[in-house]
Amino acid sequence: MSEGEKCGTCDSKAEGCSPDNCGTTVLPQNEVNDIKHVIGVMSGKGGVGKSSVSALAALSLARKGYLVGILDADITGPSIPKMFGLKEHPRHAENFLYPVMSRAGIAVMSLNLLLEQEDQPVIWRGPIIAGAVKQFWTDVAWGGLDYLVVDMPPGTGDVPLTVMQSLPLEALVIVTSPQDLANMVVKKAINMARQMNIPILGLVENMSCLHCPDCGREINIFGAGHTDGLLAATGLRMLEKLPLDPGLAELCDAGLIEDYQGELFNDLDRLVEALPAIKTG
Repeated sequence: MSEGEKCGTCDSKAEGCSPDNCGTTVLPQNEVNDIKHVIGVMSGKGGVGKSSVSALAALSLARKGYLVGILDADITGPSIPKMFGLKEHPRHAENFLYPVMSRAGIAVMSLNLLLEQEDQPVIWRGPIIAGAVKQFWTDVAWGGLDYLVVDMPPGTGDVPLTVMQSLPLEALVIVTSPQDLANMVVKKAINMARQMNIPILGLVENMSCLHCPDCGREINIFGAGHTDGLLAATGLRMLEKLPLDPGLAELCDAGLIEDYQGELFNDLDRLVEALPAIKTG
């Protein structure tokens, strides 16, 4: 980069700053935060239910007595506030934004909470979006949390790269669906995480099947699953296969995900057990 030229990813003109290494330093926690574990939920592909897995995992942890937050890093396609029925704007005080608290006590920060209307589009270029994600880490008063779940955007571009480089991610959960097309794209996210040296806890196959409400028969809506081939190719373990649950979809649409009591919580046990344990004593 020539002298005085911006790197294109940020506004820095510092020597050595370039799109290849911009923001590679993990940002420290601010003085009001004490977050023990930061876990990313990633898919690489949109539409596989990554946000619902993020929300259910956070809710499962909260029901087990942990202090939990969700950082919605899907800036241009945020859905976490809608699932939790949150519309309150974050409070601003003493140079910090304060997350909005859900009914179950989950701290949530999302760009949609800062917009006047939830359907207002965010027409920003990558560097600005990446900067917003950093601010959700540096400028938000999360306080003391056992787990911060980061709902990452699809793809392998600026924002996932920023999360992996700038936030102290301890591990990733990868979400996919049974289709081979989804697995092909998700494999890109897996390879990205490995290039960035982020540990992967395992794979969640979402929308794995539908249980007939009348007879209980398992219906493979997307055909025979191809996830076994993905596991063999990547060496990852299957954390869980989650079926479709129309009841969950209805509650998410109504902003009442915290009222969910269905079978998916039992299915999520292995995912929750795989998370880094809180140290005691």
